[in-house]
Amino acid sequence: MNRKSLVLAVLTILIWSTLAFLGTGLTHVPPILIVGISLLISGLVGLIRIRSWWVSLPVFMVGVYGIFGYHFLLFSAFQNAPAVEANLINYLWPLFIVVFSPFFFKGYRLRRHHIIGALTGMTGAGLIVTGGRLTLDPVNSWGYLLALAAAFVWSTYSLASKKLPPYPTGAVGGFCLASGILSLAVYFFQTRTLASVATLSPGDWLYLCLLGIGPMGGAFFLWDAAMKNGDPRIIGSLAYLTPLFSTLVLVFGSHQPLTRTSLAAMLLIITGAVIGSLDVFRRKYRQECRYPAEPPSGLP
Repeated sequence: MNRKSLVLAVLTILIWSTLAFLGTGLTHVPPILIVGISLLISGLVGLIRIRSWWVSLPVFMVGVYGIFGYHFLLFSAFQNAPAVEANLINYLWPLFIVVFSPFFFKGYRLRRHHIIGALTGMTGAGLIVTGGRLTLDPVNSWGYLLALAAAFVWSTYSLASKKLPPYPTGAVGGFCLASGILSLAVYFFQTRTLASVATLSPGDWLYLCLLGIGPMGGAFFLWDAAMKNGDPRIIGSLAYLTPLFSTLVLVFGSHQPLTRTSLAAMLLIITGAVIGSLDVFRRKYRQECRYPAEPPSGLP
């Protein structure tokens, strides 16, 4: 895994960690409306690279499948199950990326430390999301299945971005624009009105713009570039740093208390990230990355 991909993955995670903090300023706005406007803003900003939007139909469909499909399923899960439990199941996507890698790429075999690192990170993410308290109620089974589907969609989209024929990262702007329009269409279909848009305050629009530029915009471009050129097994392990950094942002930005459970979760997540990324520190692995005998299929 080259250094550039590692840096891009970490930058993506840092940007995603601001999502919860920015979301605290929009708790009165319907979630699917937030998604629609934020992705629309992201797509409009991406117009500066509109020449990169001309991709094949399969590539475009996969892009919309990932960005729209993931958010639609996730927020549908939130409507059908408690947010804490749905979000915990949603955080299976980094584990899925690690586990599914050999099915997408012949050159990536799963080793013991990849699995241990991903499972350790998932345990830490579970602690940090639930606060150590979890009650899965069968009544909410449909919501849990939707959250599981969201995790599956994001993990397979992330791996597919590396498997597909090479396409410019700038095309992500087109994926975001189409996904934003589809999200707004879903909101209109559900409510039969867009009156809520007129009630948004200047402060709301500021938060929405920050979301569209950052965690629901620019981060998708960085993630695409990181996945295309990086090792998905390592990136999947590192992805569990997202809830950790998100918690730290809330602690320092919103003055929320840092509990012992959160500290234990952070230790587990960091440990999992280090274990899952051991290849980065191995000399033999670095040499293989520089002079691969047989590059994995699907690399650009």
